[in-house]
Amino acid sequence: MAKKLKHIDDVTIRFAGDSGDGMQLTGDRFTSATAIIGNDLSTLPDFPAEIRAPAGSLSGVSAFQLHFSSHEIFSPGDNPDVLIAMNPAALKVHFDELARGGTIIINTASFTPKNLKLAKYDTNPLEDDTLKDFVVYPIDMSRLVKYVCEDMNISPKMVERTKNMFALGVLYWMFNRPMDTTIKWLKEKFAKKPEIVEANTRALNAGFNYGSTARIFTTNYKVNAAKLRPGTYRNISGNYATSLGLLAAAVKSGLPLFYGSYPITPATDILHYLAEFRNFRVKTFQAEDEIAGVTSAIGAAFAGSLAATGTSGPGLALKGEALGLAVITELPLVIVNVQRGGPSTGLPTKTEQADLFQAIYGRNGEAPIPVISARSPGDCFYAAFEAAQVALKYMTPVILLTDGYVGNGSEPWIIPNIDELPEIKPNFFKPGDGREYLPYGRDEESLSREWAVPGTPGLEHRIGGLEKEDGSGAVSNDPDNHHKMVTLRAQKIANVVNDVTPCRVIGEQSGEVLMLSWGSTRGAARAALQKLLKEGKSVSHLNLRWINPLPADLGEILGRFKKILIPEINLGQLAQIIRARYLIEPYQLNLVRGRPFLTSDIINAVDKLIG
Repeated sequence: MAKKLKHIDDVTIRFAGDSGDGMQLTGDRFTSATAIIGNDLSTLPDFPAEIRAPAGSLSGVSAFQLHFSSHEIFSPGDNPDVLIAMNPAALKVHFDELARGGTIIINTASFTPKNLKLAKYDTNPLEDDTLKDFVVYPIDMSRLVKYVCEDMNISPKMVERTKNMFALGVLYWMFNRPMDTTIKWLKEKFAKKPEIVEANTRALNAGFNYGSTARIFTTNYKVNAAKLRPGTYRNISGNYATSLGLLAAAVKSGLPLFYGSYPITPATDILHYLAEFRNFRVKTFQAEDEIAGVTSAIGAAFAGSLAATGTSGPGLALKGEALGLAVITELPLVIVNVQRGGPSTGLPTKTEQADLFQAIYGRNGEAPIPVISARSPGDCFYAAFEAAQVALKYMTPVILLTDGYVGNGSEPWIIPNIDELPEIKPNFFKPGDGREYLPYGRDEESLSREWAVPGTPGLEHRIGGLEKEDGSGAVSNDPDNHHKMVTLRAQKIANVVNDVTPCRVIGEQSGEVLMLSWGSTRGAARAALQKLLKEGKSVSHLNLRWINPLPADLGEILGRFKKILIPEINLGQLAQIIRARYLIEPYQLNLVRGRPFLTSDIINAVDKLIG
């Protein structure tokens, strides 16, 4: 039967199934194949919060969304055009978000009375009118993979686990993706288990061939490569980009890198990635708790390393006291906070932006720390590099805020030339020039104190949590000295503004509405801007990178617009800072759902403001 080939500009696909159905792996493999073609893409992995939710239950559904296009995109998409539902629970959880008239590919073998009951279906949606407004492709994937593997001496359980590769093969045919990258990956991943390679390869080919021969499929689609900036690209996740950014900063500064951390979702991958770079003078330490993780990093900074630690919101709370120690000792340290839903354990696998106040204010005493945020997975590299630059120049801890969406999501990333990255010159004291070493002697411009590696002859010194005398570093209880040191530390952080890049407004430089975002909300805001400008709306966009200190030109820019809209995945933390600092009343868009903003959320909010 002849098939039609249809060209489309972009598409959003969501893979959904039980947490044991391999949806994250399936989505990752489709992403890799899409990156090879040259499409621009953005992904959103969505993990269940429970470690072992009951199979087939609504709470156990795992999903992976991918938006890919022939032009530049900024978000993982709103409503999926295609839903792959491996069981009834996956269909129930994601059905309402599917674009009307969209495509649903269903594994019919899982629609048993038991699974329908677990998904809280009273009747089988394949047999009633539930799906009447959609294009539905019912496929008994379990039966078909059993058939293609029937001559192999492997267990039925192993055969059943290949059904995700069958679904992937169908999608590869439907959207003209190459299969060779996945087959190569299978051979490398399971090199010592050839029977797994063979079974999954058979299932993948069977799915592809089913798409090309089954009469139910009449059309497949082609999305041309995007016209991106010239360069060598790779697909990269935010946590991996963060790891590379820290490593690049260590190389450019000539320092060894130490990363001390305690495993916590969704930041743990940074520890795993950096552990692979031991040949680059990287030392990783999996601590017994959050406090040990950060204090080990403070010790490494004292000893002359570029030191970093990573965590999520609950861990940042535990690290708070030690961060005060890093502030008073004035040691360089990068703290990565991959934010997740809270409070307490909250939504450990979901995303949120609710740690902004904690990052800026969450310590006892006057303990200011610079705060920078990453806007996308690829930007995590540059945000981590910049955080390290500031930490080493100003001899201060710096907090880098990412979040679960940015950390686990991925996008095409142009590989930078390491020679083009700026050099980083640590502020080490240079012995032999006749000067006495003063632990709290300062650079006149930056107010950064000079760094000395313990054990260097003539540079013996002692620092700690008790207040120190300006210059000498001797323990001091003098009230005037304490006021002076508090003021100096605050001014030093304020001086970071000299290294903050001026704001960049996208769109008109003045007008009706300015969308002011920070961190990962930039993606949905930029996508909304594209559509709003096409409609002729007077709207512009500015995404903040540094939040403490705020850019020097921000106040003047805000004054050019009639209305300021601040979208945040919290209840208005940046809005409160802007209100207090600039005495303006911003409009707030606050949705705390454990997921990124939809483009439509922001478009609707702007339309209400404009009228």
